[in-house]
Amino acid sequence: MGMFGKTVGFIKDRLTKTREKISSSLMSVIGLGRKIDEDLLDELEEVLISDDIGVETTDRLIEDLRDAYRKKQIVQTDDIIPFLKEKMKDYWPEQHRQLNASQSGPTVILVAGTNGSGKTTSIAKLAYTLSRNNKKVVVAACDTFRAAAVEQLTIWSERIGVQIIKHKMGADPAAVAYDAVEAAVARDVDYLIMDTAGRLHTQKHLMAELGKIRKVVRKRLPDAPHEVLLVVDATTGQNAIMQAKTFTETINVTGIFLAKLDGTAKGGIVIAIKDQLDIPVKFVGLGETPEDIAEFDPDEFVEALFS
Repeated sequence: MGMFGKTVGFIKDRLTKTREKISSSLMSVIGLGRKIDEDLLDELEEVLISDDIGVETTDRLIEDLRDAYRKKQIVQTDDIIPFLKEKMKDYWPEQHRQLNASQSGPTVILVAGTNGSGKTTSIAKLAYTLSRNNKKVVVAACDTFRAAAVEQLTIWSERIGVQIIKHKMGADPAAVAYDAVEAAVARDVDYLIMDTAGRLHTQKHLMAELGKIRKVVRKRLPDAPHEVLLVVDATTGQNAIMQAKTFTETINVTGIFLAKLDGTAKGGIVIAIKDQLDIPVKFVGLGETPEDIAEFDPDEFVEALFS
């Protein structure tokens, strides 16, 4: 179960809003003792798309459903949900979902994401869980363009008891990154987690800044950053995918941290992300406290969505 392990019950409890939306929309189509026919399949397609599952996945599910019905593998509407569950689990590719780790020296995690996506809280959750598992963690406040970002990260670092490297607001983010890497090496830490700017006045500036940070880190630790996590706000649904596409065009994102999954009925977005971005969801944020983080497990997620 790993250091981020959470029970299916915990995840299920936090996905209530999404589960209720999906089950009520599905039941509105299949809950009246109807027989399976083209009309029912068309309606099912509509509700799955409206549940943020994504057009591609929905097309595939409906096609498989149609095929199974023709072959008499499913006979009545009661067979539909178990069938959908199994199919969804099968669609997920085998992907490396654990945190990447450095062969020697500190593991550097660069965290990106737009302002308001839940980036700072997600960093705190990651740092908290790692430090509670006897890992030495340092966080770096490289989002120097927003006073609130440095302030929030400072408050979190004090609350969870991890060290922070920061400069004054408006300082060069690459300079903070340089100091953070030096400190991480000198203090022999296990993980260095770096917050980066969520928005500059143009996308070009933002990406140039991320590029500079990367360069500084790499100069000192040639194989770093070992992980580039993109924090995406689940409550924004399909917009989350657009945000992710913008970032992935410029930086090599290695994993997604899907934040605020507990506060939304748009949890189906996890499935759409799989189809539209070839990046594994590695973590999900499931609440306000530092403990509310889980490693993403497709089987557990599908179970939590439908039961």
